Amino acid sequence: MEEDRNGMEILDRGHCLGLLRTVPVGRVGLSINALPVVLPVNFAYDAERERIIIRTSEGGKLRAALLGAIVAFETDQIDPVSHTGWSVLVRGQSSLVTDPHDLERLRRLPLRPWANEQTDHWVAISTDLVTGRRIGGWYGEGALERHHLGPDGSG
Repeated sequence: MEEDRNGMEILDRGHCLGLLRTVPVGRVGLSINALPVVLPVNFAYDAERERIIIRTSEGGKLRAALLGAIVAFETDQIDPVSHTGWSVLVRGQSSLVTDPHDLERLRRLPLRPWANEQTDHWVAISTDLVTGRRIGGWYGEGALERHHLGPDGSG
């Protein structure tokens, strides 16, 4: 197991891509009007083409996709009590999916609109750069009590 300088396990590309299948929500980081923006999105991982798929309506994410912007995508899963979890960061090019055959296949992914039913634009994010980390938790037996933290992390 390879670790980074902070003691977190470095996850390989295959493990990271596998983790993308386990959670439904992530965040897309992009630039709008020369300012950084991070937007929560529900997504699905298209394993056949190794890409992230989101559905969106007209707006900033769609504009960025139409321009072929390089974006960041991050998703994670954490347990705040045990201080365990993982994070996957993907950087790639966004593009609007328009091919009818591709869209038909993507409609079979487990990706349904959350915010509204007008999310009829499909955006793909390539997985050009994929990195991930897992943290094992440094709290040992009784550590929560020694640090005067409740089970929810409050003091």
